[in-house]
Amino acid sequence: MKKKILAAVVLVVILAGGGLYFLKNRDTAVKFKTEAVARGDLRAAVTATGTVSAVTTVLVGTQVSGTIKEIFVDYNSPVKKGQLLAQIDPALSEAKVAQAKANLLSAEASVSKAEVALQDARRTMERNRSLFSRNFIAASDLDTAETNERSAAAQLNVAKAQVEQARAALQQEETNLRYTRILSPVNGTVISRNVDIGQTVAASFQTPTLFSIAQDLTQMQIDTNVDEADIGRIQVGQAVQFNVDAYPDVTFKGRVSEVRNAPTTVQNVVTYDVVIKVANPDFKLKPGMTANVSIITDFLQGVLKIPNAALRFKWTSDKTSQTKGTGAGVGTGRGVQTAAGDGSGSRARGVWVLKDQTPVRVPVTLGISDGNFTVVLSGGLKEGDPVIVESSASPAKNSASPRFGPPGFLR
Repeated sequence: MKKKILAAVVLVVILAGGGLYFLKNRDTAVKFKTEAVARGDLRAAVTATGTVSAVTTVLVGTQVSGTIKEIFVDYNSPVKKGQLLAQIDPALSEAKVAQAKANLLSAEASVSKAEVALQDARRTMERNRSLFSRNFIAASDLDTAETNERSAAAQLNVAKAQVEQARAALQQEETNLRYTRILSPVNGTVISRNVDIGQTVAASFQTPTLFSIAQDLTQMQIDTNVDEADIGRIQVGQAVQFNVDAYPDVTFKGRVSEVRNAPTTVQNVVTYDVVIKVANPDFKLKPGMTANVSIITDFLQGVLKIPNAALRFKWTSDKTSQTKGTGAGVGTGRGVQTAAGDGSGSRARGVWVLKDQTPVRVPVTLGISDGNFTVVLSGGLKEGDPVIVESSASPAKNSASPRFGPPGFLR
């Protein structure tokens, strides 16, 4: 019985010693995740969203009111400049033209009548002058004749003015009659039709839009809204890549054609309109599509680059390792992640490189970033060096050691 008790005590002691050893090792075991410094291409870009539209879209309306009698085009119809698109019932306009012609004829007849009256007044005046010179009539009769002649001349001028007025009215009615024929002002494609046969259009207060014509669908543009923090990096002529939801596997290309200075403020967010010109020879892009745009601001080839996670990692050691001057301790150190810079401009930073299972800080000077990698301009790094991007305890320590969430946050 005593032997069984002794054996149990020995077993408990062994288990306790193993547990203490296990706990001790668990508290000191730290693992590092590294990535090799690589050399390659890096592209910095400003992302935005925009809407695809035709470079020139013409809204075709009407200047006269009436009922749509005929429509000769429909959606997606190609049209030429001067082509008939629709016809408004011309009956009322034709009647007005006929009335204006009649008014013109009446005014011209009034001119003829006034000319005859002027000739008669002049003959009377000349006759009275001859009689007055021979003292056959009084001076008052001569004055009356002269007055009648001048009055007839003035009446002729009035009649001639009425002719011009009637002619102008006729031109106006003839113009309105021509406006009943809705013609295309440009070459292009009909992208919208807003009327049907039998519909009445009223142009009294505002010109109604009947058709929308895209002048050239082989050349499109994208109007994007770029945040004020990024607008300083945008320049005319920069290359652009974008995708649309209709073709998720196709990357379209274009160039920045205009950076408009007029700001747009929505809920205290200031953006600027950047216009991008795009070739569309295959007519894949259609007006109204949403484009996810990347404006390439910088592109470097064959540069040394490191992952941004390495910039967010920082190693802190215990007091013992610090007093030894190593700056890092493998046994009891702890990894902490801090936020990295935005990758713009040159700046001095430091990264941690794993050498002989020991983190060693290496100062570097950084360049541009694409959000995932950052260019190394100078420093002690070389291609292939393992930079630390994350540290964690051994699997036995997972429940007690601090864990890390997304870069820049502790969890």
